[in-house]
Amino acid sequence: MFPALSLRHFSLLIAALLAVGPVWAEDDAEIRAMLTRTATELAECTTALAQAPDSVRLYSRRGDCQLFLGQFPEAVADYEKMIALDAAQDAPHWRLGIAYYFAGQFAKSARQFEKYHAYDGRDRENGIWKFLAQARADGLEKARAEMLAYAQFDREPFPSLYEMFAGRKTTDEVLREVEEKGLSKDGAVSFFASYYGGLNEALLGHRERALELTAKARASRWGRTAEGGPAYMWQVARIHAERLATGAE
Repeated sequence: MFPALSLRHFSLLIAALLAVGPVWAEDDAEIRAMLTRTATELAECTTALAQAPDSVRLYSRRGDCQLFLGQFPEAVADYEKMIALDAAQDAPHWRLGIAYYFAGQFAKSARQFEKYHAYDGRDRENGIWKFLAQARADGLEKARAEMLAYAQFDREPFPSLYEMFAGRKTTDEVLREVEEKGLSKDGAVSFFASYYGGLNEALLGHRERALELTAKARASRWGRTAEGGPAYMWQVARIHAERLATGAE
């Protein structure tokens, strides 16, 4: 179990988070406030776990906080602890796959998304993450050759995004399709098209275009309010945008 955060540790964590990464002036204060709340919640979860060390729920929430704060090995440890406490958590634990990815454990990340595919064979977003992790582990050619297969319609814009990562469509073609289908004002569709379009451009070495699109996803109002919150995948997109901007990704 992680030790409880001291006041000094907590203050240093906040200072570090607010000192690094690019500044988008229009929303910097909002994101700083969100990071401060997340760090507070992390400390509260740690305190609660001292009293309830077998709580899967607390490890789940603390793992989320760890990931959102960029503490990726710690997020992995919390998510893995969930599985150690309850093996039924393993197959559906796509969040662990994302934590492995950001922690640089790409082979483990790809394997976790393979497990999820056996649990839910319809979710192309899961297949995108398996592909992204494998591309980092084994290279683009092998990752494309071993992409997961899908037979059912998922949700917009994921069928087109999947074709994009397979190399059969360009990022701009996907974005044009979103416009032509009249979906550009759909917050969710626009967010995912921008985010994954940006990751595709990064994969292809087009850094400026990748920065442009991931920054657009980071700025998404839908992403920040979906599911009552800053939603999980908006947090992931924010992290990716900031890592790309600082050269960490």
